[in-house]
Amino acid sequence: MGYSTSLVYYREYEMSNKQLIAKDNKLISASYSLGIPEQRLIFLAIIEAREQKQLIDARGVLNIRAKSYQEQFKVEKHTSYDALKSATSGLFDAHFEYEDIHEKTGKLARHIIRWVQKISYIDDAGMVELQFTDAVIPLITRLSEQYTEYELKQVSELQSEYSIRLYELMMQWKTVGKTNKISVDDLRRKLGVEPQQYKKMNNFKARVLDYAINQINKHTDIQAEYEQHKNGRAIAGFTFKFKVKKNKEKTATEIANNSNITTIKGLNDKQLGRIARNPSFMADYNHLVSSTSPAGQDPKAWEFEMINRLKEDASQFKKRPIRDYLDY
Repeated sequence: MGYSTSLVYYREYEMSNKQLIAKDNKLISASYSLGIPEQRLIFLAIIEAREQKQLIDARGVLNIRAKSYQEQFKVEKHTSYDALKSATSGLFDAHFEYEDIHEKTGKLARHIIRWVQKISYIDDAGMVELQFTDAVIPLITRLSEQYTEYELKQVSELQSEYSIRLYELMMQWKTVGKTNKISVDDLRRKLGVEPQQYKKMNNFKARVLDYAINQINKHTDIQAEYEQHKNGRAIAGFTFKFKVKKNKEKTATEIANNSNITTIKGLNDKQLGRIARNPSFMADYNHLVSSTSPAGQDPKAWEFEMINRLKEDASQFKKRPIRDYLDY
């Protein structure tokens, strides 16, 4: 189908619609200590940055509103205001660290990078204005092949900064369902556990790892566990194993629709046209027409063709309930 532009738009639409968090793996594997409000503010800023790509490429200002925080993380209005206010100070003082090979010398280099170069909280407006540093921008918007993405909703209910970071680290290994062995010291740094915190292993496991795993298993799309590795009698490191949960959650509407997901009864031509124009619908059914046919070349011809097909035999459109395509 001759819709290369449409399919590019579909990918951008899908990322925005699903609210995907995408980070370069250097950032995923970095060491940093951020509280929940700071991490959540970064999440919202990453999504805002993607939606305003031209703005961030020009080192522009991103606006994050308390209402977005409130709705995304299901907190009270006053809590969202307080969270953004505290995150403003916390994020300005924060930095992250990662290591890679220095291009010119070929030696191992340790990078220390600030998150933001400017951040402001506008009290009466319940809004944060921020500018990421130049070093951060390519790690969240100009992603190469080495990046990790996940849906924001998966971490929205996590109540521990350690569970958020541990989930991210595991998502880097999503295709295999198991991380490499991570040494205790490296894991502490990546999770943001301060040197003076939970020095005893039993405290570290109970207050950090076990709590984080319980949170992840309860609130996200994966079921996780860890395996500890010993050097003599001392625990030297951990491996994390996980698998994606089977989706057992079905709403009453979904159950009702499953018996007749292709019905178009009650839908008029205008609504069918809206369905046909949905980028998700295009991606799901572009194989139905030849790329050299009028419907494969012209959006209006595509819409006309799909409306007719829906009317004639909607049973060929089974990838998801037809009415789902009305929402975009």
